[in-house]
Amino acid sequence: MSRLAGRPVRIGPRAAAALILVSLIGVAAFGWPLLADRQSGLAHSQDAPWLFAALLPLLVAVVVATIADNGMDAKAVAMLGVLAAVGAALRPLGAGTAGLEPMFFLMVLSGRVLGPGFGFVLGSVTMFASALLTGGVGPWMPFQMLAMGWFSLGAGMLPGPERIRGRAELLMLAAYGFAGSFAYGAVMNLQGWVIIQDLTLGISFHPGDPLAANLARFVAYYLATSLGWDLGRGTLTVVLTLALGGTLLRALRRATRKAAFDAAGSFDSGGVGGREPATDGCAADHRG
Repeated sequence: MSRLAGRPVRIGPRAAAALILVSLIGVAAFGWPLLADRQSGLAHSQDAPWLFAALLPLLVAVVVATIADNGMDAKAVAMLGVLAAVGAALRPLGAGTAGLEPMFFLMVLSGRVLGPGFGFVLGSVTMFASALLTGGVGPWMPFQMLAMGWFSLGAGMLPGPERIRGRAELLMLAAYGFAGSFAYGAVMNLQGWVIIQDLTLGISFHPGDPLAANLARFVAYYLATSLGWDLGRGTLTVVLTLALGGTLLRALRRATRKAAFDAAGSFDSGGVGGREPATDGCAADHRG
């Protein structure tokens, strides 16, 4: 079954450590204003360059660590570039229109097939590329890279294809894409909410107030400003996943079988004195 499904890019101990470090920095970057006092000088526009400076080397470290752990070779890097380019091209098709962003369904399916480590790097790189493509570079960009990386990583951590396949798998991915679309919108709203001024008292951020009080205001702010946008994003993700997910999953899994990311290199004599090796893994799929 695992051979038929295609193996995801493996996460080794060094790649896992880099992912954990990136995520810890991200959680601190998103959440520290909620715990800061009134004199902290809150401004994500000021801390974003520092976050960006820390994030890029750590993303490179995730890739390098994965390569060093024999989980990512030139073929995986090439696939990363192709998928990131497609995702970056998809994002402008719906951005700015009721939250319709078709790139989310591609991130769900790619993370599912290629694994959480690959998914995290893909989500971050795709958001970076789309920001350059659309001119959306600003203090929000490193936060978008982190949030999209987490979104794709989560898809790779769902129950494996040896347990859930077919229609049940598509329904699971659609449900994850729907819920993840709201989670993405919520964390990105948290990034902007703490620096927005002149909101009404019921939904504005009050530095130094108790955490529970500020979280209650944030929920009210999210419901008032972002719920409809995220509903559009989640709905489109569900529709695209159910309509195109089966075809794209098969294509991605076939590509991973051909790439054989987990196969060790060998110098086989091929047809000299023996059988020719299978070139695409199909013969291996049907051997008893």
